[in-house]
Amino acid sequence: MNVMMLLEMASGAMGDRVAVQCDDDHFSHADLYAGAGRVAEFVRGTSAEHLAILDTSSPAVPLALFGAGWAGMPFVPLNYRLTGAELDALIERITPAVLVTDAERAKELAGRDGLEVITREDFLAIARGDAATPESDWSMEPEDIAILLFTSGTTGAPKAAVLRHRHMVSYILGSVEFMAAAEEDAALVCVPPYHVAGMAAVLSSIYAGRRIVQLPNFTADGWLDVAHKAGITNAFVVPTMLQRIVAELEETGGAAPTSIRALAYGGGKMPLPVIDRAMSLFPPTVDFTNAYGLTETSSTIAVLGPDDHRVAAFNDDPEVKRRLGSAGKPLPGVEVEIRDDDGKPVSVGERGEIWVRGEQVSGEYLGRGSQLVEGGWFPTNDGGFLDEDGYLFVLGRIDDVIVRGGENLSPGEIEDVLHEHAAVADCAVVGVPDEQWGEAVAAAIVLKGEVTAEELQAWVKQHLRSSRVPERIEFWDELPYNETGKLLRRKVREALGTEA
Repeated sequence: MNVMMLLEMASGAMGDRVAVQCDDDHFSHADLYAGAGRVAEFVRGTSAEHLAILDTSSPAVPLALFGAGWAGMPFVPLNYRLTGAELDALIERITPAVLVTDAERAKELAGRDGLEVITREDFLAIARGDAATPESDWSMEPEDIAILLFTSGTTGAPKAAVLRHRHMVSYILGSVEFMAAAEEDAALVCVPPYHVAGMAAVLSSIYAGRRIVQLPNFTADGWLDVAHKAGITNAFVVPTMLQRIVAELEETGGAAPTSIRALAYGGGKMPLPVIDRAMSLFPPTVDFTNAYGLTETSSTIAVLGPDDHRVAAFNDDPEVKRRLGSAGKPLPGVEVEIRDDDGKPVSVGERGEIWVRGEQVSGEYLGRGSQLVEGGWFPTNDGGFLDEDGYLFVLGRIDDVIVRGGENLSPGEIEDVLHEHAAVADCAVVGVPDEQWGEAVAAAIVLKGEVTAEELQAWVKQHLRSSRVPERIEFWDELPYNETGKLLRRKVREALGTEA
């Protein structure tokens, strides 16, 4: 197995189709295949053991991804928002390497031992060169490393998640139909390259034959503009992106793009009011999909599909309605179990840790080895439960659970209720130290209307048990998110006067 197989198939069957475009630049599948071969020849001529990119999205990203696979070395997309010591530490861990970056950073990083720096423009010129396409001599060893993805490192030094070729190819073959896209189909990719969803979007779109339209820097109005002008049919967003798109449509009275047929979201918990509003703003023909996965599982492992969205959104049965907040059911070939603190499976409806196994599941970190346990299972550190029909509900990171008087409280459950209040634009719920209860519930609220803390406390008490009512509420201008849309709860806790 090698990710180059996917591009080889697409090039052979759909060579003339545009594979990727960014502004006015584009590559067909055949161009991308030939360019990947030239990139492979280039990096093989260096002493590099990794091919890295430190840049926003551009055609250089798929060229580097496939070129690295052809050359037999890991592809390493780095977080271009990092500066100083954080970036230096990551670069040190992957040298010797070829690093593709923008012209300004290329000057800053030039001359480092073990690092051959090339600008994006020069890298694209190599891919477009007149050298003959090399023979297809890439390794088919499934255990070769395809991608290294560094975690955000919000609670310590970033870990490098290892995704081998068998993991990535298994994910694509198990979730995407070859040549399933029509020639006019286009996918808007706005997640950064160093996010696993960005890698999955490239591979799945190439294999399906869907044109990739890259949006290097996300803004809600920019996303809507590109979607309108480029005839976008498919898109993936993280929850904060969809929240901003919804707010933009509501504030401007603009129309959602009529070309969009499928809108997937994932990468974090989606507040129920946001998806409700999105489904009312976009045409009823749009297929919404919630994709739950992790970097360590090569992206998506469970999906709440379009039919489930429609059934849940317009159902009066509260048990069915609440499935709109679920992650749906596992993909074919993926198994999910909920286990207790001792690693034993729990009953239906009982909360515990989400465990997963399947061919696409890596669960491995560079230098730390595999984290898979007996039977090939991976403990995700996400809390959740399965309902009687097999729908998976993700409650958030286990580390974020609030323990009040021995009772485990889910921040997401309280946030969902707060989001339903008409005056709440955004919210974050955390646990803070409390002498009597061990932890107390606290909330940071971003408003879009007028409401008092006492009114919000009464609102939560009306919908949930009193133990879940925030004892402390602060009103903020905005909440802290990282660049991939994940709420930084540690910073919320610190700002509310507690330890991380």
